[in-house]
Amino acid sequence: MVHFLYVIIILLIVVIVIQYMSRRRSKAAVTDISTKMDEIIRLETAEKVLLPTGEQELQQLLVQVNRLLDHNQKLTADYIKAKDSLRKLIANMSHDLKTPLTVILGYVEKLRYADHLTDEDRHVLMGRLHDKVWSLTGLLNQFFDLVKLESDDYVVPLSKISLNEICKKNILDFYELLLEKKLQVEVAIPEHPLYILGNEDALNRVISNLISNSIRYGSDGGVFGLTLQEQDGIVILEVWDKGKGIDEHDQAKVFERLYTLDDARNPQFQGSGLGLSISKRLTEAMKGTIHLNSRPYERTSFTCHFKQITY
Repeated sequence: MVHFLYVIIILLIVVIVIQYMSRRRSKAAVTDISTKMDEIIRLETAEKVLLPTGEQELQQLLVQVNRLLDHNQKLTADYIKAKDSLRKLIANMSHDLKTPLTVILGYVEKLRYADHLTDEDRHVLMGRLHDKVWSLTGLLNQFFDLVKLESDDYVVPLSKISLNEICKKNILDFYELLLEKKLQVEVAIPEHPLYILGNEDALNRVISNLISNSIRYGSDGGVFGLTLQEQDGIVILEVWDKGKGIDEHDQAKVFERLYTLDDARNPQFQGSGLGLSISKRLTEAMKGTIHLNSRPYERTSFTCHFKQITY
């Protein structure tokens, strides 16, 4: 009986020692995890917390810790990207506002201080001033439209729309400008209606932006085209030209806010850099997609895909 009690006591001592050692290892492991996390956060590295352990609880803790680190690193990267985007937006917006404001100020000063101007000269300057003010107003409206589109609570009301009629209307709106640019116009719009779930104002905005962009940057190719077709339940709208196109490294950026090509800073190609960004957001608001494909002096096309509805 005494020997049995000794065995029980020894077993209890062994269990207590094992538990004590296990707790020491667990405490040391938790300390190591805390130290490593502090180092990762302080140095802003993309490391993970790695600790060899056979304890299931610690393994689960490590998994959750690394998930939190991944989430924190993603938030940090998103913040840096958003901050950089805001900086570029302000810089570009300042440039695009400064240019027309400088021109407007020049016209105003000339009208105010130039005594030698004839009535005809004043009339011409007033016309130019009027155009510049409208241009600046349009730029500001585009900027506020984009801000509105990016807000979480903005909803584009959708209904059944014939895309054929929208395309025809926009081609007619640009008809005189296409003639003025002496462009060969190739339009392919089917007679039977192609219906999508869309918004008339939004579609007019998207298509007019794409046509305007094609004329502004692709007229050197001498050809402008618009194609509308249906394929496997998808309505495909393509606006294309054979101009100098867009470099591959720029193609991923054209839908960014206020992004413009280098030659867009030339008054001859002046654009706000907001049109394509607005077009992308409006297209996505109508459950569609928009893509760019460019081969210089062969074919540069903006293609919108919408789900066809037949009811």
